[in-house]
Amino acid sequence: MVKNQFSSKQFLYLLGICAGSGKFSAFWIMSKVKYHYDPESLSFKRVERQKGKTVGYGIMFVLAALLAGLFINFIAGKYVATPREKALSRELANMKLQFEIINKKMAQAEEVLSDIESRDNNLYRHYFETNPIPEEQRRAGFGGVNRYKDLEGYDNSELIIASQKRLDILQKQIVVQSKSLDEIVKLAEDQEKLLASIPAIQPVNNKDLSHMASGYGYRSDPYTKITKFHYGMDFTAPKNTPVYASGDGVVVRADSKSSGYGNHIRIDHGFGYVSLYAHLNKYNVQVNQRVKRGDLIGYVGSTGRSKAPHLHYEIFKDNERINPVNFYYGNLTPEEYYELLLNASIQNISLD
Repeated sequence: MVKNQFSSKQFLYLLGICAGSGKFSAFWIMSKVKYHYDPESLSFKRVERQKGKTVGYGIMFVLAALLAGLFINFIAGKYVATPREKALSRELANMKLQFEIINKKMAQAEEVLSDIESRDNNLYRHYFETNPIPEEQRRAGFGGVNRYKDLEGYDNSELIIASQKRLDILQKQIVVQSKSLDEIVKLAEDQEKLLASIPAIQPVNNKDLSHMASGYGYRSDPYTKITKFHYGMDFTAPKNTPVYASGDGVVVRADSKSSGYGNHIRIDHGFGYVSLYAHLNKYNVQVNQRVKRGDLIGYVGSTGRSKAPHLHYEIFKDNERINPVNFYYGNLTPEEYYELLLNASIQNISLD
């Protein structure tokens, strides 16, 4: 009976046999057709579908699928990262690592810069007798408009802004220190030039001296016998004894047009220093000639207002005459310098 009834049908599979209340039921599922086994008639009967229920089941299935999809999507979105999210997460972690490395490097740079600043203020500027750079000038921030407004509003804005501020201040400190070192280099160059230019040797060699005739201070005038201030030092030496430039500079005068000096030379050493060599017999230089310390510039004589052959030597600083005895450290031994001080302090008669 079963064979005859289903000989023309193709069954896909038997879904199951259900037992309950002493009855057995079976559902055979075929393509779009369902059959029910009736144990009383011992035959399969076709299950007729009700359109309302079918539509309802369809709607329920769609809603269930939609809810399941939303739930799965929520769970997946919250706990399961997409490949792009994983890539962005790795990129963000790498950026944080790079910021940490940059901050460590900035800390090292700040430490090195702090050491340079300390040496700059306490060593270099102290040596060259110039004012140190104030701490508030070195550490000054940036006022006015918000420089970091474009960096606000991100998850890591605080980290980014803090690092950017630190970098900006560090850059400014480096600029300030760079300018300071440029100034130190200029001061060093000037100092080197000053040390070469400043009058620092006795203009007549000791071996050529007869004696130290007169020093800087009040002395008796050889002509009037009246005590007056003697603005230079007189070195007694034979006529035509070599006279040497006491420092680097430029010859600004080599003439006899200044009252009392006779033939004399003036050298401008820069930095406000000028040296004068008077009563010369003859010159070995000319105006505008550049000379070095120790160059032969003339010869001892007795021209002008002079009682005997000697060199009258003066030093000017900012147009004021100063005591030349303080400028012989370049070619005298301590013993020779001490003896010079003693002779220069004797209030004797000058030779001019």
